[in-house]
Amino acid sequence: MAEKNITEDELDRSEAADRLRTIADDLESGEQFDVDIDNKTITLHPPTAVGFEVGARESSSLLRGSRESVTIKMDWRPK
Repeated sequence: MAEKNITEDELDRSEAADRLRTIADDLESGEQFDVDIDNKTITLHPPTAVGFEVGARESSSLLRGSRESVTIKMDWRPK
């Protein structure tokens, strides 16, 4: 059974960078690490190599204005 947990926040650039840095440091430092999603903590168990994908989107609309987004995806089979 797949369970998807997502949180959405509005952060300033410094806070967003800090959150990414924390995840990167945790990923690099050990066998497992925790990610907090709303009021839930999920423990992840990445192997040595992980799949990594970065995507960027630019869109422009006369009614809604311009938007940009970056998606970072990592996936793996747990140890």
